[in-house]
Amino acid sequence: MPTLLKKIASRFQVYSSEEKNLIESTKRITGYRPINVYLYQLATQHSSVAKRTSGGTKESYERLEYLGDAVLGSIVAEFLFKKFPFKDEGFLTDIRSRIVNRESLNQLARKIGLDDLIQYNTSQKHAHSHKSLYGDCLESLIGAVYLDKGYKRCRYFVLKRLILPHVDLDQVVRTNPNHKSRLIEWAQKESREVRFEIVEVRGDKHRKQFTAQVFIDGEPHTKGSGFSKKKAEQAAASKVIDTLNIE
Repeated sequence: MPTLLKKIASRFQVYSSEEKNLIESTKRITGYRPINVYLYQLATQHSSVAKRTSGGTKESYERLEYLGDAVLGSIVAEFLFKKFPFKDEGFLTDIRSRIVNRESLNQLARKIGLDDLIQYNTSQKHAHSHKSLYGDCLESLIGAVYLDKGYKRCRYFVLKRLILPHVDLDQVVRTNPNHKSRLIEWAQKESREVRFEIVEVRGDKHRKQFTAQVFIDGEPHTKGSGFSKKKAEQAAASKVIDTLNIE
């Protein structure tokens, strides 16, 4: 059915109160009224509450997340390519990764109110909230907008509704949150040997907390904790940088 006919049909379709709320919330967040409401229902449905299809798969946002991740990366890459015409690919890759990393997307999803729309098993809330639930859903929403509205409107949504209003690009460029990378660069310049070691793991399989320790020239230095090995190493590296006053 042509897009125009789909739009007309959607106007006369009878929706439940829950669907009407989703339509209004989606319009508020994206700026567009959904044509295919099912896509947005899927985009906000975590696998913990998803029903299995006749084929045995779960109807959750994971496939849309895969698509949205690719579309988001493409849009941000093009934006940065034009924004910084004299920067090399290393710089562009680094800035893009800071904008679209999971922690940044989690924060962005909360800023636009997407966290209120996500359906998930509340008994598993704490197991998911510290990981990637909100950021995953944001990528799924981008995938839904792409399928429902096309690339041009999806690009407008990403840039005008997400990146430009909520991401301080100058701050992103000025600040390097990768403390581990900074510490390794310092060690290379000073001819020092740095290594990281996970020295403790607490919690169950759903919520593990890791403790990492930094060793410089074989000597133990500060420790850091986090809900992933990477975050624990970053925390430990940050403390070393502060302790040794590394610029």
